[in-house]
Amino acid sequence: MTVDSSMSSGYCSLEEELEDCFFTAKTTFFRNVQSKRPSKNDCKPPEEPLRPPTLQEIKQKIESYNAREKDCLGMKLSEDGSYTGFIKVHLKLRRPVTVPAGIRPQSIYDAIKDVDPAATTDKRTSFYLPLDAVKQLHISSSTTVSEVIQGLLKKFMVVDNPQKFALFKRIHKDGQVLFQKLSIADCPLYLRLLAGPDTDVLSFVLKENETGEVEWDAFSIPELQNFLTILEKEEQDKVQQVQKKYNKFRQKLEEALRKSQGKPA
Repeated sequence: MTVDSSMSSGYCSLEEELEDCFFTAKTTFFRNVQSKRPSKNDCKPPEEPLRPPTLQEIKQKIESYNAREKDCLGMKLSEDGSYTGFIKVHLKLRRPVTVPAGIRPQSIYDAIKDVDPAATTDKRTSFYLPLDAVKQLHISSSTTVSEVIQGLLKKFMVVDNPQKFALFKRIHKDGQVLFQKLSIADCPLYLRLLAGPDTDVLSFVLKENETGEVEWDAFSIPELQNFLTILEKEEQDKVQQVQKKYNKFRQKLEEALRKSQGKPA
């Protein structure tokens, strides 16, 4: 694979996304209650697993895909039935990531020789990746979601545990934007082939892996300390915003009082 420079596995609406990525006991409780409600489809027989497409079917789909692809990023079919192509991944990370401190970016030599600059130092620092940055990946039909996540983290020299991240597919349905978390064994290029090249129909998004409960054991002590520092800063920012908001209200009220009493401003 080459790189060019919160939820359950079900769908969720963009409108249902939380502004802050925290799950309270209340939200977890109600989600569990809803999941336990009997479904109308409980009596349905289990669906038969889909058969894998034949080589001829894949060839036809790739030809159809390439005919609609306008950016010269078509897929190529190999004799053994595998194929390669491109996907774009949008990065929507709300939290800072951990990277090595004080080292140079990865060079072409490092990429060719598979040298990991992050392994040359134990020093760590954290920063926010640009929100909604887009990375284009060249992958094969056998590349899994897990490998895509690891490839993206390696590109940005992120040393966080890959399990902290998840890949989602984003679709538009009935005027809504819907997200579905992909399994680590899913193959994104196959999903891209089925959906066609239009990113409005299907796109991929890397987000934090929200499972409803934070697995604190997956974090190191420096990471936990860094989270506390970030939370304290966010708390101070929120306090300042609230104070500024009510100071404006106070000024307007005092101004209205002066006017009603006929006093100059």
